[in-house]
Amino acid sequence: MAELDAAAAPLMQRLIDRAGRATAKSVLAMLGGSYGRRVLIVAGPGNNGSDGRRAAHHLSRRGVRVEIIGPSDRIRTNPDLVVDAAFGTGLRRPYRFPSVDAATPVLAVDIPSGVDGLTGELHGKPTKATRTITFAALKPGLVLEPGRSFCGEVKVAEIGLGIGAPNCGVVEACDVASVLPQRLADSHKWLSAIRIVGGSTSMQGAATLAASAAQRAGAGLVQLAMPGSTGGGPVETVGHALGVSGWGAEAIADTARLQVMLIGSGLGRDDLESTKLALTVELPLVVDGDALLPETLVSLKSRTAATVLTPHEGEWRRLGGSTSVDRIAATKEFAQQTGAVIVRKGPTTVVADPGGDVRVIADGSPVLATAGTGDVLAGIIAGLMAQNTPAFDAAWAGVWLHAAAGNLAGLGAVAGDLPDLLQAVLVALRDHETVP
Repeated sequence: MAELDAAAAPLMQRLIDRAGRATAKSVLAMLGGSYGRRVLIVAGPGNNGSDGRRAAHHLSRRGVRVEIIGPSDRIRTNPDLVVDAAFGTGLRRPYRFPSVDAATPVLAVDIPSGVDGLTGELHGKPTKATRTITFAALKPGLVLEPGRSFCGEVKVAEIGLGIGAPNCGVVEACDVASVLPQRLADSHKWLSAIRIVGGSTSMQGAATLAASAAQRAGAGLVQLAMPGSTGGGPVETVGHALGVSGWGAEAIADTARLQVMLIGSGLGRDDLESTKLALTVELPLVVDGDALLPETLVSLKSRTAATVLTPHEGEWRRLGGSTSVDRIAATKEFAQQTGAVIVRKGPTTVVADPGGDVRVIADGSPVLATAGTGDVLAGIIAGLMAQNTPAFDAAWAGVWLHAAAGNLAGLGAVAGDLPDLLQAVLVALRDHETVP
């Protein structure tokens, strides 16, 4: 966006007027009218402040009583709404927004002042916006935490800046609907069969969660191979017993009729050599949980089939992922280094393809911060891949579906609730209805 702004410098006044009009329109929508309304605009010295001052012009013409103050001034009146146009995405120093009464709605222009536009970090003490009106395209800081929590409802206004074809975007319901696999009339279970290797003797629940999720995502048959156990698991899951140790060769035997393998959910780390051997399987592969080890990355480098890695932050650090605050760039770089699709889980999940494309899923809920939900996600992704969904599409669509099921579950939900709720999400997408 900084590059686009620089290139559009000759048209800046026109763009500022459009941004001001869009801001004024948002203010009026939030106020529900104009007559007798009082609006206070905190306007800084740059383009962000100019957007705010131009909005003041358009609001005044509509009968709104507007007061403009500087970014360091105190709010001494009691307005109906406050507009944050102090600083935009370029702010890097700490800034404390003037104190706003908790009952007063706030509209942020482009991004709440003090939220880093690239990383979502907080510089100083921003105020929480009720709504944010941003221009041309979303900025990473609007969707990455902690910044996301300060933005409220985010609206994008088109002001005439051509953004080209970005390789990074936020996933929405319509995107997921467009890549969901459709079963053909002559489908049968072996056309979408997968094997899950995981669930060691002490952690069988993780693998059964992954298996249940894979089934709900559309896998026709799930083989659940548990080292040291005869298996069991959800209904319609085929048990595939493995030895306590030296099970690697068994894990990758008889895979000719399988489409995908998932390894790691509840696997344990007692037999690293078997894990490394299992990762050599010539099938598309989802690697989760206990299989996400620095030693296993070596086994992945020679693979030709698609690979998806699903680390949470602890596993990301264990794998040697960058600690850069720019989560999007770091995840993209790691995908290129490993040749794998990377699903970097978090409040906002970043999915990167080795080819450079990135998708961001900003629908995550704290409901998902409970044991076993990561295993459910791995199962969903594997289930989609088993139906010939490309690995990158299966990864970002799977994350969105997982988040939607979590939002539907609500407070008090546990991981085991998610697979069944996934069905309601899939049916709504198929029928072009609003996801519950």
